[in-house]
Amino acid sequence: MLMPKRVKRRRVHRGRMTGKCNKGNVIAYGDYALMATEPGWIKSNQIEAARVAMTRFIKRGGKVWIDIFPHKPVTKKPADSRMGSGKGSVEFWVAVVKPGRVLFEMSGITEEQAKEAMRLAGHKLPVKTKFIKRESVAEEIKEEGGEG
Repeated sequence: MLMPKRVKRRRVHRGRMTGKCNKGNVIAYGDYALMATEPGWIKSNQIEAARVAMTRFIKRGGKVWIDIFPHKPVTKKPADSRMGSGKGSVEFWVAVVKPGRVLFEMSGITEEQAKEAMRLAGHKLPVKTKFIKRESVAEEIKEEGGEG
């Protein structure tokens, strides 16, 4: 599962997820992408489950990019422990996602395959998502349709 190799501080505040995403909100590598439409935390095992679902569906065809990484540690106190005595130990790592963030990208496959693979991946994630296309791909499809 994904986690940082080393971090400066092991325990961080929870933070707030207000507003829209202003970084990572465009398709950078592939032709098709899965975009978050609501804020949330995505665990490292959920990212891995979505990746496996996509790659299994496309059967080693095409290429998949993961655009999010779980940098944030989430701590938990053990059960039956009294109040106080400091912050708990790190239980899992999450990626903080805001609306508009591109989560996964794909290329090298048809649009129908990409749409279905992204749909399967979206079911593994705790946030609502939508399928988007790169503008150049949309223009190419329009040109092909206009000629024929």
